[in-house]
Amino acid sequence: MPTLQIPNQNHLLAALPPDEFERLSPHLELVLMPLGKMLYEPGTQLHHAYFPTSAIISLHHVMESGASAESAGVGNEGMLGVALFMGGDTMPSSAVVQTAGQAYRLERCLLKQEFNRAGALQHLLLRYTQALMIQMSQTAACNRHHTVEQQLSRWLLLTLDRLPSADLVMTQELIAGMLGVRREGVTEAAGRLQHAGFISYRRGHITVLDRVGLETHACECYAVVKNELRRLLTDFDHAHSLPSIDPYATKPAQHNA
Repeated sequence: MPTLQIPNQNHLLAALPPDEFERLSPHLELVLMPLGKMLYEPGTQLHHAYFPTSAIISLHHVMESGASAESAGVGNEGMLGVALFMGGDTMPSSAVVQTAGQAYRLERCLLKQEFNRAGALQHLLLRYTQALMIQMSQTAACNRHHTVEQQLSRWLLLTLDRLPSADLVMTQELIAGMLGVRREGVTEAAGRLQHAGFISYRRGHITVLDRVGLETHACECYAVVKNELRRLLTDFDHAHSLPSIDPYATKPAQHNA
């Protein structure tokens, strides 16, 4: 049975003032997000915004050669569909469900209507867009300058932040597609992380055993993305006199026994 989902499990929806949330909540539709579902393809018009609660969505780019790489991930810290309020209505990337779960869907006209009120939602979404842009640029830099082992550590930590447990269901082939590297490179990197005692890997199932160790092993890119999102949401809460929303505050650290 799927876990009961409520809108404030998404940190952006949880950060809205009560009056704005009450306007939106009757129009939020809970939808299932099965693994591999294509939410939109490059150049197609977006019809909905998605606010994940337990699903994780990958913004994915596929080259003419068939090679692919992820530019950013979207989980319960954010939303999918920034083009709807930035004036584009389309994206050059595809959006694919990376981790199965659920999300709340909102029709584009309703999102635009609330955004154009120039209230808290507008300010919040613009801040999130800045954080998303930073994630994309940091990912590009990381993929160019850091080792596969460091990239894998960053990707695992960002994915872990969006999940309620330390367990990830993900094959090495899929991870290779996300990072834009050869599967053999992921196999070797995962083997070294497992040998160090940071993770356990078996048949498409990854368990993070030592989160603190994995953080110290990762490059600076993870902390840059994490801290920027935390800063933007915390600044928003302070500016609007709301309780602080920290998407990483409840994450416990795992340690080896």
